[in-house]
Amino acid sequence: MAERKLAIIDMGSNSIRLVIYTIKSNGCYHELHNFKVVARLSSHTKEDGSISDKGIEIIVETLSRFNEIIKAHQIDQIKGVATAALRLAPNQTEVINIIKKKTALSFTVLSDYEEAYYGYLAVTNSTNIEDGISVDIGGGSTEVTLFKNRKLLKYVSFPFGAITLKNRFIESDPPTLEEMNNLQQFLINQFSSLNWIVNTELPVVGIGGTARNLCLMHQRKINYPLPGLHQYELQPNDIQEVQQSLVERPFSERQNIQGLSKDRTDIIIPAIQAIASLIKVTNAPQFIMSNKGLRDGIFYEEVLQQIGIDQFPNVADESFFQLSYNYQIDNEHVKQVSKLASAIYKELSPYLLEKYNDEENMQLLRYSARVLYMGEYISNEASSQHTFYLLSNKTIDGLSHSQRLAIALISSFKSKSYLLQFATPYSELLSKQQLKRYELLGAILKLAYSLNRTRRNVIYKCFVTKPSKRNIQLQLLCNNDYFFEEEQAQKYKKHIEKRLNFNFELHFQNNN
Repeated sequence: MAERKLAIIDMGSNSIRLVIYTIKSNGCYHELHNFKVVARLSSHTKEDGSISDKGIEIIVETLSRFNEIIKAHQIDQIKGVATAALRLAPNQTEVINIIKKKTALSFTVLSDYEEAYYGYLAVTNSTNIEDGISVDIGGGSTEVTLFKNRKLLKYVSFPFGAITLKNRFIESDPPTLEEMNNLQQFLINQFSSLNWIVNTELPVVGIGGTARNLCLMHQRKINYPLPGLHQYELQPNDIQEVQQSLVERPFSERQNIQGLSKDRTDIIIPAIQAIASLIKVTNAPQFIMSNKGLRDGIFYEEVLQQIGIDQFPNVADESFFQLSYNYQIDNEHVKQVSKLASAIYKELSPYLLEKYNDEENMQLLRYSARVLYMGEYISNEASSQHTFYLLSNKTIDGLSHSQRLAIALISSFKSKSYLLQFATPYSELLSKQQLKRYELLGAILKLAYSLNRTRRNVIYKCFVTKPSKRNIQLQLLCNNDYFFEEEQAQKYKKHIEKRLNFNFELHFQNNN
């Protein structure tokens, strides 16, 4: 299958990054490499904002290193973009010409709209958030957008970022109360000037290094057991607690805080204050991390143009499409298992003692069916264990952390004992009611899996007949020989019986 390699170079005020992707002709893609150099261009400017000779030297040296990597990997397309540090520099044309002359690389200086737009594009194509406010705090600028129904409505680029806020407001180590008050008041005044974000009560979605470090510190602080940052959620008071622990410590102690990158130790306090102030002005109910940012937005634009659309119709569906390709999942088998699992659940639903949200359960079944025993790709012998490990340790765009854990437990279901074993490290994230729910859905999915044992779509209809207080019969209509389906299904129906505590009979009928 034809594929091309795309390199994106993102020259920001704080760092310069090279990311290399492969994009296949069917729309499947993969990040190959990700390299970062902390350049601090905002600290290498003259009084008028021009990039200094030292700053230009750092840029050329960094890009020359990137160039060697690009040549080695035979890149088909290179997209170089620069943000606030170069956008605000009076000598930007001179810098771009020097870059072109010494490295042969071309750069586009993004407008404030483009920088905000690509951040928005990254959020709406990698999360399940339909309405929100995104914030990307760079070294020299801060981009804020408002989107509803996944459409960009408003944007602004403020001419301040983590580095410039630090230089302007904080001199002491640790910062004094007066310095923090002045910083907070400035930020609140700036954000309050936008009437379209005041008291919107929408979630604030954080992009970039500040948001990443904030969430990492919180995860380390509470010993969060589930890997991954994308779509990690914080409450406003969680942010205040992290910030308080930072302002109480001098630079030398902050360097030892788990989850905080050493290259951000000196600028993290004003950056987090920007997030906290935005949350206060918007009266946001929560803060959500997006691990996808500007360069991902540029990448999504490339992918979407290739397949002729403006946005992924459903982010989670797109993620499962990518997973099915990467792990060589049989999509026809998945469709049949999903169809059978949904039908069995609908038939059993009236007889369940617990009251569930049927729509949520059906969605969990559909998603879980798409990655059912995905671990077979590694080994049939321990497919359940491999499935759970892969899904619980892998970010899945469009899913919350709780949804990802649920799908990992359901799609890897082998027995109640295995489910409890897998769930033990995540006990603080799971209630007894949730475990019962996932046990039921896992048992239904396992039964549906057995009902397509030969992968010939033998069963075409199922329905409950002659229900009684302690007995339920599931009638299964077949269009071909069902010997192997029946043999395995009779073994696996016990998991439903144990969970629901009634006799569950299977009746097969060949109508061919």
